Amino acid sequence: MHLISVNVAQPIEVTGTRRGTVTTAIFKRPVRGHVMIRSLNLDGDAQADLVAHGGLDKAVYAYTLDDYAFWMAELGRDFTEYGWFGENLTVDDASCDTVFVGDTFSVGEAVLQVTQPRIPCFKLEYKTGIRNFGAQFRRSGRTGFYLRVLQEGLVQAGDEMLLMSRDPRGISVRALSDERHFRTKTAKEMESIIAVGGLSKRWRSFLTTRLRRGRPVAK
Repeated sequence: MHLISVNVAQPIEVTGTRRGTVTTAIFKRPVRGHVMIRSLNLDGDAQADLVAHGGLDKAVYAYTLDDYAFWMAELGRDFTEYGWFGENLTVDDASCDTVFVGDTFSVGEAVLQVTQPRIPCFKLEYKTGIRNFGAQFRRSGRTGFYLRVLQEGLVQAGDEMLLMSRDPRGISVRALSDERHFRTKTAKEMESIIAVGGLSKRWRSFLTTRLRRGRPVAK
């Protein structure tokens, strides 16, 4: 894998969403040169909604060129600039089928660990201008993935992302997203997923509750 683009944005207010005026940092733009990845975000970047985004388990969001290509064909659009899906890191030679929760990568000076898929909010629908795009995004399984920062450090476009380790119980990002939305796994398989060391705390709690009670409760 290689880091194709590093993208950041500060929160801004937008109007005309289905929830009225809201604050969002989804309008990421590529930046040149080295950027410092810190434990909660990148220099020059911020999250507007710290309930749905951010925190130690969702400090960095990544999206793949494979998924860009899919949406360009699916939507008939040409995305001319990276960061379009609100990602901090745009990467190549990867997909939500080949990246697994718990995967640990070195990139530049930083070390990052995959924690969970993305669950899109209404702001992605607002940005695309496509009604119900959030549901379409979820069904596709092409959600991108969040990462926690195990080691802070400088990164830049062109850096290689090297897989350092993979949990043998790991599950692909797409398969985990599908489990949340379509309930694809057996109880035994769920127990194995819950045991993955890199899984975010919120998803571990959500899956544990689903396993015990059979209903989703967390985002």
